[in-house]
Amino acid sequence: MLTQSRAKLVVMSQVSNQLPLFVFLPGLDGSDVSLRNHFEALATVFDVRYFSIPDDSVDDWEGLVNRLVELLEPEKMSQPDRPIYLCGESFGACLALETVSHRPDLFDQLTLINPASSFNRRLWRSLGAAVVRRMPGKTYRVGALGLTPFLVASHRVAKHNRQALRGAMQRLTPETVAWRMSLLRDFRLNQAKLRRFKSPTLLVAATADRLLPSTAEVKRLAVELQRTQTITLDGSGHACLLERDISLFKILQQSQLIPEIKDATLPAAFVA
Repeated sequence: MLTQSRAKLVVMSQVSNQLPLFVFLPGLDGSDVSLRNHFEALATVFDVRYFSIPDDSVDDWEGLVNRLVELLEPEKMSQPDRPIYLCGESFGACLALETVSHRPDLFDQLTLINPASSFNRRLWRSLGAAVVRRMPGKTYRVGALGLTPFLVASHRVAKHNRQALRGAMQRLTPETVAWRMSLLRDFRLNQAKLRRFKSPTLLVAATADRLLPSTAEVKRLAVELQRTQTITLDGSGHACLLERDISLFKILQQSQLIPEIKDATLPAAFVA
């Protein structure tokens, strides 16, 4: 009997139990592509991990949340005072919202970047799962290239990053993409549970997002969440973390969310 692979936390930096844990939840592609430009700077003050979702995963939201909590609970139990920062991009932002609703006590800070929580209110995107599922693999791979202009502001993204994004998208099967799109279609906020999360939340929206209405969505989420800050990225696209002028470290620093670490060596570009 075949069994599906399980999601795991992938270490992106040298493990240091003395640093706060920074957990990145990726977009629909389930890869670390969006984080690659940022982990070197983040690793100066965080123990950086990303939640890798296998291509063959058919876990629903509950399954993904339970797996993430299963991986993080031992970290919290072994070091109760060690902060855990949770950061989700697009699809990953929906997973982050589900997770903090389920276990608000586990996380000390939340960052949501262009959250895809509005997906189910966009009719053609909600129907997309059924269409993608029926595509032959070759047709899907060609179609994935056509999505790139909706995901990135091309003039802001280096060629190698555009290629990495295309590669991550083309690696997925139509069935995998259709499954993850169906999760977004079925995503619903549990407002009562979400209000139990009282730690600081940073909402990041790109003003030139052609895929989803991110600026409107973060305004909506700001009402549902407590202790929020909002940052808008003028002219940025949906996959804003791939852009050459965007620094997740600087965004956190601007929001006063970078932890003070004794003897930490900040990158020269980030020292005031």
